[in-house]
Amino acid sequence: MGRLLFLTHRMPYPPDKGDRIRAWHMLEHLARHWEVELGCLSDDPEDARHLPLLRERYAAMRCESLPGGLRAAARTLWRARPGLPLTLGWFHSARLQAWVSAGLEARRYDAVFVYSSAMAPYVMRHAAAGLPPSILDLVDVDSEKWRAYAAQARPPRRLLWAREARTLLAFERRAAQAFSRTILVSQAECERFLALAPEARARAQWVDNGVDLGFFDPARPYPNPYPPNPDSPGPPPLVFTGTMDYPPNIEAVTDFARDVLPRLRATPGREGPPEFHIVGARPTDGVRALAKLPGVHVTGRVPDTRPYIAHAAAAVAPLRVARGIQNKVLEAMALGRPVIASSAAFEGVQAVAGRDLLVVDGAEATARAVGAVLRGEYPGLGQAARLAVAHGHDWDFTLRRLDRLLGPRADAPALAQP
Repeated sequence: MGRLLFLTHRMPYPPDKGDRIRAWHMLEHLARHWEVELGCLSDDPEDARHLPLLRERYAAMRCESLPGGLRAAARTLWRARPGLPLTLGWFHSARLQAWVSAGLEARRYDAVFVYSSAMAPYVMRHAAAGLPPSILDLVDVDSEKWRAYAAQARPPRRLLWAREARTLLAFERRAAQAFSRTILVSQAECERFLALAPEARARAQWVDNGVDLGFFDPARPYPNPYPPNPDSPGPPPLVFTGTMDYPPNIEAVTDFARDVLPRLRATPGREGPPEFHIVGARPTDGVRALAKLPGVHVTGRVPDTRPYIAHAAAAVAPLRVARGIQNKVLEAMALGRPVIASSAAFEGVQAVAGRDLLVVDGAEATARAVGAVLRGEYPGLGQAARLAVAHGHDWDFTLRRLDRLLGPRADAPALAQP
């Protein structure tokens, strides 16, 4: 069985948010055919309790801690270099670099898989000496996210974000040339990258995100988490799920709470005015303050988002800035809920707008679409959503592309579910 180095900028377990979900499913898939050495970073003290599980699961495992908050920002600025994106300094660990370098110099690996451009430097410095077959998963064209931030920001942030967009794109292009293959999260994201980096055309492909259809199963019984009485119907709940210190999520829920929900509550249906539930870890003070608005609830971290989605009248994803495929959209569709998403949040989803979910932009159009769902005008939307993701986003199907890129080795024993 070949040995594979897998590097990722976040501890991949638990798979409870976007970057972890994709990394975890890829890691588990590859571990069926390879002896895996996992290298990752952590800026969350909660990660420590998952270390024993990962150490037992893989041939070797190295996790290095990084500072968060102001310490991380100061450290990044200290490491800033002309022409290089700040992202690289943020995710640099000398100790993890030493561990990776020792393995590469000893020729211990038969293949390398690097998740995110931020981790590419750990491997690229050894490119001159020759690398084993290697894959870089850019996931998204991250530089485009910074470009979108810059377009909306005011000075001095506009200048900082524009610099990050420019320098990160230049680095993404160099990184794509250093690896055997570069993959992205969807065909649309791959085509966008190739429009910016046409020299990577012979090396770039995409591996779609999937969703765990067994885990997000609408047939399972989920307790109703919505107040006032879990055992009786109440105002129709609308839900948004996501990590709530992430700027695009903050922007999306703020827009919905301030501009969309009041329009919906002004003309309530028979069940009463809808209520908006913001479900996700690490809500900022600004997000928590939204709970002061009529009909808005902020949960913070919950042990399981599925009950909140399964019992929602609809899931909303009104993001103005989004890259790749939004797991929040796939998960709500897998649970058979009506989804109202922006065009940015819909990009990359293998589904038909108007049949499988509603795609709209702007407060007025979003309110109209949500109102139509609440009035029962789209009775088959949830069922169509589940069928769409089952057809286009089953992990077992999407990860076959990964096998073709790396080539499976002798089968390892099946891994037990954690």
